[in-house]
Amino acid sequence: METTVSANTLVIKGSNEQIKLDYVAVKNAAMTLRAINHKLRQQIVKLLEENKRMNVTDIYVKLRLEQSVASQHLAILRRANIVITERDGKFIHYALNHARIAAVAKFVNELVNSEESSN
Repeated sequence: METTVSANTLVIKGSNEQIKLDYVAVKNAAMTLRAINHKLRQQIVKLLEENKRMNVTDIYVKLRLEQSVASQHLAILRRANIVITERDGKFIHYALNHARIAAVAKFVNELVNSEESSN
C-alpha cells in the first residue's frame, strides 16, 4: 500500500483501489455537521422550516433569546450554508437552503450505510 500526502490531499493506493481524501472537503463537511449538531441551531432550523422565511427579530422573539445570541447562531448557519439570506430594505430575511440540507443528509446516510456494510 502506497500513501502520498500533499498540502490538501491524502492519496492511499491499495491493491485494487485508490482512496483520495481532500482535507478542505473534510473540513467543510465537519464545519457543516458541527453547525447542525447544536440544540439551539436545530430549533432555528425547525422554526425556519415551519415559517419558510423570517428575520432575526422574529427568530429571537419566537425562541425567547437575546438578539446577539440569535445573530451569532444564524451567522454559524450562514457560514455552513444551511441558511440563505435575502435583504429587504433594512431587514435581512433567513430561509433554509434545502439543497444544502439535502446534500448533507445524503452524505450522512452514505457515511452511515458504508459503515454498516463494512461491519
